[in-house]
Amino acid sequence: MAVSDPFHLAIQVRDIDEARRFYGDFMGCPEGRSSDSWVDFNLYGHQFVCHLNPALKDNPVSSHKNPVDGHGVPVPHFGIVLEMAAWNALADKLRSHGVEFEIEPYVRFKGEPGEQATMFFYDPSGNALEFKAFKDRETQLFKKA
Repeated sequence: MAVSDPFHLAIQVRDIDEARRFYGDFMGCPEGRSSDSWVDFNLYGHQFVCHLNPALKDNPVSSHKNPVDGHGVPVPHFGIVLEMAAWNALADKLRSHGVEFEIEPYVRFKGEPGEQATMFFYDPSGNALEFKAFKDRETQLFKKA
């Protein structure tokens, strides 16, 4: 996927090899440059970097939970807005591999403007991820309610 203005995001992880297995092998993100203490990934066209923080081995990243639509949404979180078919494929893959969801895949605002699919889960270091898709991404992604 080509992105005209890719973002750069750096997060902390408890183990670089574990991050490679999760983001590289499992999530399918191609690996870029790396060292013993960090690794770059191509996360859907964005530069995503995992930096080693050994202190996380005993204390995973923790999130605050903010109430949204009757769910506890972990904050902070990050992710990608996918096309609906790609979102469905990812949800199926995560389910088939037994990934535990913080918020199971579901559709918000069904049949309304802003209809979107969303799911939340954690990486092995405790970083919260949200992947979502809009029924009409081009007109709804940044539209106010």
